[in-house]
Amino acid sequence: MSIKHPLAACAALVVFACTSLAASADDHAYTEGPIVNVGKIRTVDGHFDDYMNWLDTTWKAEQEAGKKAGDILSYEIISVEPRTPDDPDLLLVVTYKNWAALDGGLAKADAIAKQLEGSVASANKAQADRAKIRRVLGSETMQVLNLK
Repeated sequence: MSIKHPLAACAALVVFACTSLAASADDHAYTEGPIVNVGKIRTVDGHFDDYMNWLDTTWKAEQEAGKKAGDILSYEIISVEPRTPDDPDLLLVVTYKNWAALDGGLAKADAIAKQLEGSVASANKAQADRAKIRRVLGSETMQVLNLK
């Protein structure tokens, strides 16, 4: 019978320790916010307006479809002054609701491509044709951390 009390005390200590660890894990100075993807684009000399026209039509329609589906919160185009020939002159910024909004991205993009351009093959050809007016320099995906 005397063994029960020390075991009970040990069990209580373990439960208390686990509870205090969980409480300290929740004590962050921030909360996780939306996901931001920044595409870096360099337009070919003399084709800035051509690319902006594509952004204003097809790209905008793609983003609006993502907003309608509830995955995209916002999107914007930022003009940047390039310092070298390999720097972007445009940033395409898309803000997603959360990481889960990116799940199944290929299937979602294919459905939008079929809706807007008739087929995935047509969308792929159009993407290849845009190489004549712009270079994709890469992209970054990051998460916003909101301070409490």
